[in-house]
Amino acid sequence: MSAPSQWVLIKRFAAVTGYSENAVRHKVKNGTWAEGRLWRKAPDGRIFVNLGEFERWVESQTLRHSL
Repeated sequence: MSAPSQWVLIKRFAAVTGYSENAVRHKVKNGTWAEGRLWRKAPDGRIFVNLGEFERWVESQTLRHSL
């Protein structure tokens, strides 16, 4: 059996993380999250978010605020 993908659609990402779908779209639109690293657009135009990179992003923010 293959491992689940790190790249998930916004709806799944919202369900897993607790972020609203609108909050995710806002972070994509305003550039808070880097395209190609935290998110990417599939050939059909749908947006996928990388769960592993999201976790690294959260941890990097935590580290900055604790220093």
